[in-house]
Order: sequence, then structure tokens, then C-alpha cells
Amino acid sequence: MSGLSIFIFSLVFWATAWWLNTRLARITPRDDTIRRLINLAIPVLFGAALLILWEGITRGFDVPLVILPAPSVILERFVNSTDILWADFQQTYLKAVIAGYVMGCGSGFIVAILVDRSPFFKAGLMPVGNLMSALPIIGIAPIMVMWFGFDWQSKAAVVVAMTFFPMLVNTVAGLQTTGAMERDLMRTYAASPTQMLLKLRLPMAMPFIFNALKINSTLALIGAIVAEFFGTPTVGMGFRISAEVGRLNMDMVWAEIFVAALAGSLSYGALALAERRVTFWHASNRNRAT
Repeated sequence: MSGLSIFIFSLVFWATAWWLNTRLARITPRDDTIRRLINLAIPVLFGAALLILWEGITRGFDVPLVILPAPSVILERFVNSTDILWADFQQTYLKAVIAGYVMGCGSGFIVAILVDRSPFFKAGLMPVGNLMSALPIIGIAPIMVMWFGFDWQSKAAVVVAMTFFPMLVNTVAGLQTTGAMERDLMRTYAASPTQMLLKLRLPMAMPFIFNALKINSTLALIGAIVAEFFGTPTVGMGFRISAEVGRLNMDMVWAEIFVAALAGSLSYGALALAERRVTFWHASNRNRAT
């Protein structure tokens, strides 16, 4: 099939998918299963249309590989480089991201519980937390590489620095959402401060905590990849992207980007499902169910 034929086919497919998606979006079925299938079909069809349009543009206009490779070229590179991609994924995600994410979110949560009990620390630490959460990765990463070396430990340290303060700020904010009426009711039941924390304040803070967990799931991956630009062993997603850009192997760069996007999306989706299970009582989940 010629490049022009591929481009025309992609335009036709895009127009058909657009028309079908508008039709599906107008359907309001009462059956929950059909509604879930429609909600799943709309983004899948939209994504497929984008990929086919991308393929049609790159093939039809003969776009050079160094500018934008076609999805089929990226897929071919992905299939032929699974061993390299898996080694990079292990180094970056399974080591640096997971270790830093657990330590950063866990320590931020614990410190938030302690800060909540001290008005002095709450007034002094929270502005610092808001300031530190806005620090650029480019400023943190070289320092952590100098402190902790070139292996995954320095990338995990960057992830800790990036995830600690969002968890701290969101948890403290969530603990403040309980109203005076709820607290007075717990006191009438002679609830201790620990019981009030575990049975009232932490459950009420769960939407805020999960919001921090979801934000940090993407921040952690971005932080680890960017940190690898400043020094790493000859393995890792950030190292591979930097090295292959220098060699103009853009298909390999996009394959690494695809792996990173897939890992980030799956982790975010898993946290969203867990949030729906834990905070089923929250108004946002009740509105989604109806």
C-alpha cells in the first residue's frame, strides 16, 4: 500500500471513529455492564484513531525517522528490544521508583501524623513543604547523584524528595477536613485521640491521601528518569533515552517512552481502583456510580 493510500485510509478511519464516538457518548444505558463497556470503548477507539492517524501522516508524508517514527516502527523496535527494555525497566522502575515511592510516601504520611499533633510544626513546616514540593528536578538530581553515587540509590533519593512533600501537604490537609460536629460526636462516645484518628480523621482524609499517592505515582517515574540523565550505570530508562537520542535512534527512544507511559498509567489506574474501593462512601464515587 502506498503512502498516499495509507494517509487516506487513516483520515477515513479517524472520521469514522469520531462519528462513532459521538454516538456512543450520547448513549445512556441503564445496565451497568453496558455502561462500563461503552466507557471503555470510547477511549480505546479514540486512541486507536490517533495511532492510525499518526501512522498515516508519517507514512503519507514520508516523515524522517529522526523527527517522528511511525507507530509500526516503534512497535517493531519494541518487539525486537524486549531484553533491553526489561533491563532498563528493572533498573529504573522496580528499583529506584518503587523504593523511593514507598520511602517518600511512607515518611511523608508519618511526618504528617506527627505534624498534625503540633500547632508549632504545622505553622512552620507546612509553608516549607509547599515551597519544597515546587523544587525543580534538574536542581535536585545532580546533588543526589553526588551524595549517593551513580547507581539506583541516588535516583531513589530524588524520588523520595519529590514524593515526600506532596504526601505531607495532602495528608495534613485531609486530617483537617473533619467538622466540629463529627469531633464532638466522637468525644461524646469517650473516644481517645488515637481512636478519633483511626476511626474518624484518617478515613475522612483518605481522598486526600489517595490524591497524593496518584500524583506521586507519576512524579516518581518522571523524577527517576530525569535523574538518570545526570549519571547512571549503562542501564536505565533515562540513560537509554539520553544515549539513543545522541545516536538518533528515535524509534528506541519512543519505545522507552511507551514503556514509561504504560508503567505510569497502570500504577495510576491501580491506585484509582484502590481509591474507589476504600472511599466508596465519598461523594465523587457515589456520583460516578449513578
